[in-house]
Amino acid sequence: MTATVAEIDARAAGLGLFEKWLSVWVAAAILAGIVLGNLAPGTFAALAAVEYASVNLVVAVLIWAMIFPMMVAVDFGAVRRAGDKPKGLIITLVVNWLVKPFTMAALGVLFFEVVFADLIAPADAQQYIAGLILLGAAPCTAMVFVWSQLTKGDPAYTLVQVAANDLIMIVAFAPIVALLLGVTDIAVPWETLLLSVLLYVVVPLAAGALVRRRLLASHGGNEAAVSDFTARLKPLSIVGLLLTVLLLFGFQAGTIVSRPLLIALIAVPIVIQSYGIFLIAYGAAKAWKVPHAIAAPCALIGTSNFFELAVAVAIGLFGLGSGAALATVVGVLVEVPVMLSLVALANRTRGSFAAE
Repeated sequence: MTATVAEIDARAAGLGLFEKWLSVWVAAAILAGIVLGNLAPGTFAALAAVEYASVNLVVAVLIWAMIFPMMVAVDFGAVRRAGDKPKGLIITLVVNWLVKPFTMAALGVLFFEVVFADLIAPADAQQYIAGLILLGAAPCTAMVFVWSQLTKGDPAYTLVQVAANDLIMIVAFAPIVALLLGVTDIAVPWETLLLSVLLYVVVPLAAGALVRRRLLASHGGNEAAVSDFTARLKPLSIVGLLLTVLLLFGFQAGTIVSRPLLIALIAVPIVIQSYGIFLIAYGAAKAWKVPHAIAAPCALIGTSNFFELAVAVAIGLFGLGSGAALATVVGVLVEVPVMLSLVALANRTRGSFAAE
């Protein structure tokens, strides 16, 4: 039997209460990951080894669970109409490719060659700067769907923004990294890049489109059926997020405990960059009167990072135990808490944006 609008609203309100305290659950997941990672390192090492082309398949499944509800909500008619509202896409592409890589490199130089010069050896500083550059040149592919969902973003437009970034990344990532690192032999891990796009965009999008089509066909084209279905799946999305956080922190638990000061130093420019890029994109969207459902994902895409690609390239160029690889991993650890705070900021400021 089809749920009534009142029933859908009731479920949404109940989940909203859970989402309101999401930062608490994420903090608990972070703590649990660090504790369990140190208590059972063998278990987490075995889970970390379940990967192909530097993409951890366990994390991939959890991310798939996170983004699938949003993929079901994608209206392909709206995707075709995305070109009618180009402002959000323009802001995303300008910030991601003309601003973010260069500000990240500048912050890396500022902190590791000036501010932290007395705390870190010059050779190590160059490694950390390299890792930050790799993060800055790789905008998010998967997790942004989660952040968009939490800010009530337009799922169809978010998909267009991510797809455009992925296409540009194929041709622009290596030249930008080569320019900023001053090297010419960048080996882009194409398997990592293409597999990530396949797992995080193509497969869940195809599955979501199939489910959406069947829901609409069985309910006479009633969109309430889609809303009801996605509302039921949202708890799965949140659980997937929490388990992903637990695993990511569990994988790096030993490093976090053994080198907390170094982790904190590397995190400083990443945090500043994250908030700075968000404010640039979000402010531009507000000034350009972009609707909030487009503005929030527009700003969050540039703030979040494609960490699988950054980590894989860091390992390929500098080695598994390098400072560059460590810096990209710190980017992973910093991302979730920072992004949740920005989601909260975006939700609190929704009323100040133009109506749809």
